[in-house]
Amino acid sequence: MNTITKRRADAPPRFFEAEAAGLEWLASANGVRVASVIRVEQTEIELERIVEVHPSTDAALAFGANLARTHLAGAPAFGAPPVGWDGPLFIGSRQMATANDSEWGAFYARDRVLPFLDVAVSVENVTAAQRVVVEEACALIASGHFDDDEPPARLHGDLWTGNVLWSASGVVLIDPAAHGGHRETDLAMLALFGCPNLDEIVRGYEGVAPLRAGWQQRIPLHQLHPLAVHAAGHGPHYGVALWRAAIAVLEG
Repeated sequence: MNTITKRRADAPPRFFEAEAAGLEWLASANGVRVASVIRVEQTEIELERIVEVHPSTDAALAFGANLARTHLAGAPAFGAPPVGWDGPLFIGSRQMATANDSEWGAFYARDRVLPFLDVAVSVENVTAAQRVVVEEACALIASGHFDDDEPPARLHGDLWTGNVLWSASGVVLIDPAAHGGHRETDLAMLALFGCPNLDEIVRGYEGVAPLRAGWQQRIPLHQLHPLAVHAAGHGPHYGVALWRAAIAVLEG
């Protein structure tokens, strides 16, 4: 098998092991395919190499259907790590909290938005006035206003288009931040950075697991997490985008 090795000499403890645990947990769902883990050590991980091809409509439909199956495999709780994993979680290079919540909103605000907002403010990518608005949105979310009867889904957790590889045999996912969350969060992240054939992906998804009415209006709600992560390290324009998403949440 042709492979690729990712190395990081300064990797935090269990950084690559967390990636391997996430990939293996997602693979066990028998939904969307993920890159196979060949070997993992403290400072490197060796993965199956994916040869990319041009995205197609058929592949997008199949990806959507398989992503739904991955989500439906579920998780023990909102914020739960991959089953059997007792170490840290990461999104990109940043550590991410685990949780064992039965309600989504409290977990999402506390562990997926506010910690990264604090960092973004500290590096001056979010202004004091913007922070107030994001915190107001988080208070509304934590109150349970957006909670529903959706069970915890098995999320990829960092499902931007760069982690979606289109191969000759279909989509393969890489670099997860896998945890239990709301399934709309993965879909909102696909929309945030312009995944190819997104309409077909959603159509394939809904053929297996129809989305609750109003999901399009809730996209800014579920984009608060990735926007907060990016505002923490990628410039004030993401702080503006985070603030605008928070306004949409409050006005929705």
